[in-house]
Amino acid sequence: MSDRTIRALWSVDAAQAPGTELDDEALTTWYGRSERPTLRVNFVTSVDGAVEVEGYSAGLSGPADKRVFGILRMVCDGLVVGAGTMRHEGYRAVKLDERRRSWRRERGLPEAPTLVVVSNRLAVDPTAPVFTEAPVRPVVLTSAAAPEPAGLTKVADVVRVGERDVDIVAGLAALRERGLSQLLCEGGPHLFGTLTAADQVDELCVTISPLLTGPGASRITAGPQRDGGPVGLRLHHAMAADDLLLLRYTRR
Repeated sequence: MSDRTIRALWSVDAAQAPGTELDDEALTTWYGRSERPTLRVNFVTSVDGAVEVEGYSAGLSGPADKRVFGILRMVCDGLVVGAGTMRHEGYRAVKLDERRRSWRRERGLPEAPTLVVVSNRLAVDPTAPVFTEAPVRPVVLTSAAAPEPAGLTKVADVVRVGERDVDIVAGLAALRERGLSQLLCEGGPHLFGTLTAADQVDELCVTISPLLTGPGASRITAGPQRDGGPVGLRLHHAMAADDLLLLRYTRR
């Protein structure tokens, strides 16, 4: 079995029998668009909870995880990422291949999702290809106090929500006013923690890599504590690619 091969284990929708190999059309159905505004978070982690290997998430990923990663990007309206994660992981302009662009065109969507960068301090480089080569004009969520880098408004829309820190609830509302109802957050951990603390997470897609990394690495979430205790989720589906698990959890 190829390490790209993904097989069904279980789904609340019972769309395929356990053991069925899932092609990209089936995966798109399993991760399809919601009929209501949704914020989905996607992460990869080791079995013992690490968010990175030697400082980067790529050491935890693999071909099957990358297949799902691409499909999640294809079906979303906006791709939300923290500025620190964007810099550290070396994000490029969000572009899709022709097959995925065609899928979006057939559904009346722009050919690529809108990149949304969250930055309290506006610590972004307007000359970076992630902005200058973007097929769809990016959006930057920032605070009222952040100084604006020269040239940023030439390559992105700057939306200020919150005085000294980004008001993430207001920011998400502003995105939805722009028609970005299906949002995908790729991190990092502090942004995920902020979204959880604000009770804004509707789904978590998590890939569990069959690695024990040992102590040292951080978790997939960090930052402020959430008032009100843990958020209850239900397992929506489970898939496997060799020893790697791909799980989708949704709000109860």
